[in-house]
Amino acid sequence: MKYCVQKEGANMVESELFSTILRLTLALAAGGLVGLERSFHGRPAGFREHTLVCISACMLMLLADYHVLRAAAAGHSDAFLDPTRMAQGIMTGIGFLGAGAIVKEGFAIRGLTTAASIWMIAAIGIMIGMGYYVAAGAATFATFNINYVFRLIEGRMNLESYAHFHVRFARGEAPSERDLRVILADCGCEPSGISYGLVGEGRWFEYQSLIKTLGKENLNKLADRLSANPYVIEFGIAPRGD
Repeated sequence: MKYCVQKEGANMVESELFSTILRLTLALAAGGLVGLERSFHGRPAGFREHTLVCISACMLMLLADYHVLRAAAAGHSDAFLDPTRMAQGIMTGIGFLGAGAIVKEGFAIRGLTTAASIWMIAAIGIMIGMGYYVAAGAATFATFNINYVFRLIEGRMNLESYAHFHVRFARGEAPSERDLRVILADCGCEPSGISYGLVGEGRWFEYQSLIKTLGKENLNKLADRLSANPYVIEFGIAPRGD
């Protein structure tokens, strides 16, 4: 009887060890795959960050999962242990990490996709840690395709682009708002709410607006048009990032 108990305990330890190594390996593969795509595109959170997040989420869920099993094996069946609380804590903490990947560069906001990717890879790590391999595999495949394949699709689509626009002319040489709208229209750009006024202690006349266009090449066309205008003192076109 004693031999049977020892053998059963050894089998349980061996099974737990195999399951732990398998889950951590899958978490390494999932985080590495998604992270490589982010690193390839020069994002602030790439291969190492995604891999660490996925493995750490997996380890914490292994802790919660095996804690429940060990408590049941020890005869504490009346104890209430909820592994989902660990998942809630993980996702809350990852939210702060994702927020650090979001940066504002002028009028552009970048890092939203990377932040969402970090949040997603944490969820994948949680699923691997709990042993939901099919769901984790499907989520990894979907995340990789969303980050990589969808980027290629977006590159072929004629999407609306927005940019913050300002241009300065010498005082007394600025075109009228109607003439400026004609210049923008010729370049395929549509302004929204043009504002204007004197700047630089009254030396320059400045127009500001949020412009919309189909195709970012129109912004290059507008820049060339303004560069060739001898009355333009200064201009800026700042595309809005995502």
